[in-house]
Amino acid sequence: MTDSNPIAQQIREHMNVIGADGAPVGTVDHIDGDRIKLTKAKSGAHAGHHHYLSLGLVAGVEGDTVRLSANADVALTFEEEEGE
Repeated sequence: MTDSNPIAQQIREHMNVIGADGAPVGTVDHIDGDRIKLTKAKSGAHAGHHHYLSLGLVAGVEGDTVRLSANADVALTFEEEEGE
């Protein structure tokens, strides 16, 4: 975890990630450097893959929710994908 990033320190496993529009993006697996690693999708075209979002997209943390500065559909275009 990036100790110097106060946002990273607030993000915990199993938090919901939503876009600025309130639409769901995913669920936090953990922080990996300067990225949020999302849990693997269970179905669909991205099943079995981890997706990553830059911490730079995080607007804030509210309770058990990570809110992004971009709408969900836009945020998804910034995702990085890694299969395992």
